[in-house]
This record gives sequence, C-alpha cells and structure tokens, in this order.
Amino acid sequence: MRTQVAIIGAGPAGLTLSHLLHLHGVESVVLESRSRTEVETTVRAGILEQGTLELMRRTGVAERMEREADIDEGIEISVQGERTRIALTELTGHTVAVYPQHEYLTDLVARRLADGGAVLFDTTVDAVEGIESAASTTSTEGPVVVDYTDGAGCHGQLRADYVVAADGSGSPHRASVTASGASGVSGTAGTSGSGRHRHEYPYAWFGVLVNAPKTQKELIYATHPEGFALISTRSETVQRYYLQCDPSDTVADWSDARIWEALHTRADSPDLQVSEGEIFDKAVLRFRSAVTEPMQRGRLLLAGDAAHTVPPTGAKGMNLAIADVAVLAPALVRALRGDPGLLADYSDIVLPRVWRAQHFSWWMSSMLHQTPDATTFESRRRLAELSCVLSSEAGRRYLAEQYVGRDLPEFEV
Repeated sequence: MRTQVAIIGAGPAGLTLSHLLHLHGVESVVLESRSRTEVETTVRAGILEQGTLELMRRTGVAERMEREADIDEGIEISVQGERTRIALTELTGHTVAVYPQHEYLTDLVARRLADGGAVLFDTTVDAVEGIESAASTTSTEGPVVVDYTDGAGCHGQLRADYVVAADGSGSPHRASVTASGASGVSGTAGTSGSGRHRHEYPYAWFGVLVNAPKTQKELIYATHPEGFALISTRSETVQRYYLQCDPSDTVADWSDARIWEALHTRADSPDLQVSEGEIFDKAVLRFRSAVTEPMQRGRLLLAGDAAHTVPPTGAKGMNLAIADVAVLAPALVRALRGDPGLLADYSDIVLPRVWRAQHFSWWMSSMLHQTPDATTFESRRRLAELSCVLSSEAGRRYLAEQYVGRDLPEFEV
C-alpha cells in the first residue's frame, strides 16, 4: 500500500490527526493493534478543554458530544468536607465537557470510515524503516516503509512520506527518536537538553465504575488527611470515582466496603453524600510524568502519550494529544506541498505547552494529595497553599484558566 502519512495508533492523537489531514486533502492510513470494539469500549477519563471542544465543532465531529456530554461551568474543591466552587465560566468565559475518551474515539472512527478513511484494526506494526530518508516526497514509492501484520496473520508493507507514532506511552517507536546519536538526541533522561525526562509520584489512584445516580453534576476534587478522592461522572446512571492509594496496591486490596468507607470519609460534606451503587469495575492507575524532547527525528514524529504523559489530576492527557496534532496536521500538509519549515519546528512549538501542562498536573497533584510519610510541617504547608489559592480570586482564576486550557494554535495551510 501507499499513502502520504502512516499513523500508528487509533487513539485521540492518531484519529484526530487522520481526520484533520483528510479535511486538507491529505491521505493517511491508521494502524491499530486493538480491535475496533476494544477501542470503542475501553472506558477512560474524558474532560475536554475549551480548545478541544472548539476544534470538534469546527471540524464537524461535535454533534453527539453536544447532545450527550455534560457541559460544566465549574468544579469543586473539598478540603475535609468544606467545598469551594471554582467558577470556570465566570472566571474565564469558557466551559469544559465531561465526555469519556472512548465516546470521542467512537465518533472519530465513525467519521473516518464514513469519509472513506483507512483504519486498520487488529494490525501490529513490526518495523519502521527509512525515517532518515531524504527522498523526494513526490516519490511514487514513498521513503518510509512500515512492515505490519494484520489480524489474519498476513504480513504487508505500507509506504508513506511520513510516519506518526501515536500509539501510547508504551510506544516502541519512541526509541528511534531517543536513541543515542539520533540527530543529537541523547538516549538518557536528564535535567536539561534532549532525551526522555521522567518523574514518578509516591501515590496512585484506585478507580471504580459504579451504577449509581450522580452525586452532583460538577466534579468534586476532595483532599482529606486520609488521602485524595475524585467524584466524577460518566453518564446519568454510571459514575467514576477515584481514591488515592499506594502504587503497590492491587484490586484485591480494596473490598467494596473499604471503597465506600474511604469515599464517604474523604468526600462527604454536611450537605452532600457520595452516591452509592453496584461497583462493576476496579483498577489501579499509577501516576507518572514523562516528556520526550524533541518529538521528531527525520520522517518519524511522535504525538500524544507516545511523546508525553501526565498524571490525571489536571485532566490534560487527552487534550495535550489533540493539541499536538492541531500543530502537526498543518505542518504535514505544508511539508507535503514542499514547505517543511513548520514541520521542522513542530517540537519547539508544542513542547512549551507540554511542560506547562506538566507543571499544572504536578501542582494540582501535590496540593490535593497527602504524601505518604509527610511531616506535620509538610502537610500544613500543603493545606496553607491550597487555602491561599481557594481564598483568593486571583488564585481561583489561575486554577480555572489552567483547567479550561488555552486556545489551540491555528496555522494556515
């Protein structure tokens, strides 16, 4: 097969990129190792920033979101049962939407297939070759070769002008960017310069899905001496709750009784109680931050979690992936038309936003979580910082501005 852009991964970055390229007349093929059913049913968080919402509306994939999503104008921060509302819309003029990631992917898959796009599910990428090629982009063969195996076990090759790895935090293709000697990219993480930079957090989240009515419409971020809790929603009848836990915890460590006791202790307040119901899914979500820089080498480009991951506290992961491809799509269009300048600057353009999101995610996490073995000084300093933010309009405004996100960059093509 021959295409202009080969995209590895049918997640938010990969499918959004394919959709944006199509709108500008550029062909792409998306290769995804999972089945379509798995892509469309694996439940993940989904807080859509105002920039993501506007992109969906502008590119014609927002119809179901507008009909079914919860559009939130605020969030609440609870400190030992005392709740403070962060009025997102009042402070920033913007809203966010609670729309789970798998619903977003369902919409994008349907749109790509309706537009005649090629999305190859159950397809494993075995190797990518030719990313350093300087061959003309007008070549009928294409300088990059992607070897793959489909669901029937048949091997094939896809030739492309560029390849984008958007296949998640475990992407094996990232090594081609970070390998020692690759265009000056170091293979080791450090405090400055190129490489893969990582940070591990001393806590994790225990997440549950519950058949229950909403506790309330807007999300509650709760901190308590016993730990953090997040009360969020997936639908009118399904809720998503999270509890701070030890990274070594397993599902077996948390009985239903322990879960409900912890949720009520950490998140209940005098006028509100966490809504209960049947718990039908449990999982431990570990906290990690990572950034790869640069996010490109030759004709290989990284996007989304393949390039960077953030802890979920700030609700930035999916939105960062979409922000990446909002830059990458016009850059690829220009490059295929003979102007590679924007593509050469891709990393320099998107990485400042990535690092700002890393800071916000770390800041929110550090303010809201009780660090294991924290001293009395450390605990009280943390609560004092949170009090300063919540009691000041400037502090609430800063939190709100970071939470709703910045406008996505727009480039002419």
